[in-house]
Amino acid sequence: MSTAIQSVGNYLDIFTEFEKHAPGREIAWLRDLRATAFARFCETGFPTPHDEDWRFTNVSEIARTQFALVKESSARNSISNLKSASVAGSAARLVFVDGAFVSELSTTGALPAGVEVLSLTQAITHRAKELEAYLGRYVDIRRDAFAALNTAFLDDGAYVRVRRRNVVDAFIHLLFVSTQNEIPTMSHPRNLLVFEDESQATVVEEYVSLGDGTVLSNSVTELAAGENATVSHYMIAREHRKAFNVSTLRIQQARSANVASHSLLLGGGLVRNNVHPVLAGEGGECLINGLFVGEGRQHLDNYMYVEHASPHCSSRQFYNGILDGRSHGVFHGRIVVHKDAQKTDAKQTNRNLLLSDDAQIDTKPQLEIYADDVKCTHGATIGQIEENALFYLQSRGIDEVAARRLLLLAFASECLDRMRPGAARDYSERLIHQHLLSVANHVPSAPSGNGKERSWEEIG
Repeated sequence: MSTAIQSVGNYLDIFTEFEKHAPGREIAWLRDLRATAFARFCETGFPTPHDEDWRFTNVSEIARTQFALVKESSARNSISNLKSASVAGSAARLVFVDGAFVSELSTTGALPAGVEVLSLTQAITHRAKELEAYLGRYVDIRRDAFAALNTAFLDDGAYVRVRRRNVVDAFIHLLFVSTQNEIPTMSHPRNLLVFEDESQATVVEEYVSLGDGTVLSNSVTELAAGENATVSHYMIAREHRKAFNVSTLRIQQARSANVASHSLLLGGGLVRNNVHPVLAGEGGECLINGLFVGEGRQHLDNYMYVEHASPHCSSRQFYNGILDGRSHGVFHGRIVVHKDAQKTDAKQTNRNLLLSDDAQIDTKPQLEIYADDVKCTHGATIGQIEENALFYLQSRGIDEVAARRLLLLAFASECLDRMRPGAARDYSERLIHQHLLSVANHVPSAPSGNGKERSWEEIG
């Protein structure tokens, strides 16, 4: 392995300084959690394409860049630019700028009794005993170097707890903003979402940028869903082209829990989206639904790792990709059915549109089955906009840009159709429509030299 990629010397100095001021540094279990995670990161270093889980994504640029943590004073320079960033329909909103909670921009007044939404730093100060049962208990720092790095620098983020049988009709909005600084900066948002038995809620976790400086957002969200809980989680990444965004969503599902994960990757230079649900209780259901849209030289990597650990559970993975320019998309979907997970029902589908001959998609659906009474399928398709469909719309008086947009929206709507009706879906739909309008405005690349129209290709 490259010694440059494995080098962690810069992080040692930063971690040593961070430990002196970290929230909860006097709490033994939290101090040990950070120290163990940093030791693991030092042991492994950053992943390389030699690691099978990172086969299609090279993070050497992240490893080479000398990132620094942002000081609190710098994190508040852009508050005035965020005053109008609220989203209609949210029950509460927490805003973090460069990893730091900003109370002036956050609102939690519309929450019902039995629902708590606060910053993780506040929770560490006032709810340490409550956090100990969940924080760091699910994410696997041994198999994921970025999760280990996040845990080492565990500082701030969101703590959401919905008590037993409580229902939150409007969504909870977690907004993470990266700002431009004179030097490359990093933040490590850490979120803990706990939904007790028979509760219902929706959380929107969104990452945006102000300015175009080099930034790394390395987030981890641990989501625990109790028995018969119904939860929807939205991950929205729409940062600028110099941004690195690595996110990990670790889901733990109890008996008959129903969890839906929706990912929208609409921005960022290099984006890695990890979703890892474990269906630990019998009768659980999990939907993993996503849309990624790449332009220019964007790299958008989706890694799904679904573990069926109990019988009579079902999971569905549906990811659609739209790639233009020289962008590179990745879908690596892995379903593991453990020995005791009889009567598993799992399906995995990845569909991709390539709008340019220079766009690239690597898709790897994967099944590992250790039980003998299961129903599992997987597959992937790769193609381009149908010329006949485009011609048909133009022959009806629709100009080329509008026709391309209609076809792209139809493709993207497959993702929207799997979301529950409500404010979170409406917000996602607006973002997708705005983004696809800019994609549709691009002149399509010239066809390949052989002159043949590319047809849909079935893989799997």
